Amino acid sequence: MSGNTFGNLFQLTSFGESHGPAIGGVIDGCPSGIELDMEAIQRDLNRRKPGQSAIVTQRKEPDEVEFFSGIFEGKTTGVPIGFAIFNTNQKSRDYDHIKDQYRPSHADKVYDDKYGVRDYRGGGRSSARETASRVVAGAIAKQFLPDIKFTAYVSAVGEIQMDKSYQELDFKTIEQNPVRCPDPQKAVEMEQYIKQIRKEGDTVGGIISCVIQNVPSGLGEPVFNKLHAELGKAMLSINAVKGFEYGSGFEGSKDRGSNHNDLYNADGTTKTNKSGGIQGGISNGMDIYFKVAFKPVATIMQSQQTINNKGEAVEMTGKGRHDPCVVPRAVPIVEAMAALVLADLTLLNRAVKK
Repeated sequence: MSGNTFGNLFQLTSFGESHGPAIGGVIDGCPSGIELDMEAIQRDLNRRKPGQSAIVTQRKEPDEVEFFSGIFEGKTTGVPIGFAIFNTNQKSRDYDHIKDQYRPSHADKVYDDKYGVRDYRGGGRSSARETASRVVAGAIAKQFLPDIKFTAYVSAVGEIQMDKSYQELDFKTIEQNPVRCPDPQKAVEMEQYIKQIRKEGDTVGGIISCVIQNVPSGLGEPVFNKLHAELGKAMLSINAVKGFEYGSGFEGSKDRGSNHNDLYNADGTTKTNKSGGIQGGISNGMDIYFKVAFKPVATIMQSQQTINNKGEAVEMTGKGRHDPCVVPRAVPIVEAMAALVLADLTLLNRAVKK
């Protein structure tokens, strides 16, 4: 299996499966001398871990990261940072019923097609549990970029959608409810809806919005490695993501240039920010903002028609512990991937700067 490394200069290579002994990673290219706040790294992991509220999977994992290299006396040394998060609460028997069956909209069949073998326990490598490694690396990337602020939050669950711009929100309220929605009224509606969906044995999708502030001008390359293209690749690599848009996004396609153009102020900032902080593939110093759409979790506690590995029609019902809606736990993953992109492009700028 290839494609387990993300980044060019600031790189994360992740390893492990959902029901294996551990998941983890190696971070290569992280500069030396960064004083790490270990509690901040663990806080981000706690925001992603299962079992944290009544609206997420009840798998109980402490998700405590253990570092093996690259850190001495609390600072990065410049050598690869190796780490692991040990799995402690697997219930592999919950997946015995799908050993020879393919779950609809899962990676089961394509893994069999591609590799001729698959780890059916929790999806193995295709499980979203792999994203815990990304959160560790992203938390370190944030500390490499202390002046840049990454803020993600849930802006929609199903048809329940916020109608406020990010400038109207109090980001301090994001962690005050289990949905991680900064609109208290909408947060209550979303939480109740997710609980209803869970009772019905079903799942629902949602949208995460992300704002990156204090980004310097000049990050990103103008042709293939455009900043928004790198962010898009990062977000689309997250499990269950179906869409990415930045700035005015698809709504901008309905506009006219005379209204859509961001006119300049004398200091080089722009009067509006429909560009989403990126022009010509390069950051322009304005806030970068984007949305990430997540599909409903594929495993549902309802009977569905599917096929087995012999191509025979069979009926199956989901078992085990699963999220009825993935977006509350995906908030720190979106932040982490955004931080990895900006850390990588920051190092690239340093490498080519005259």
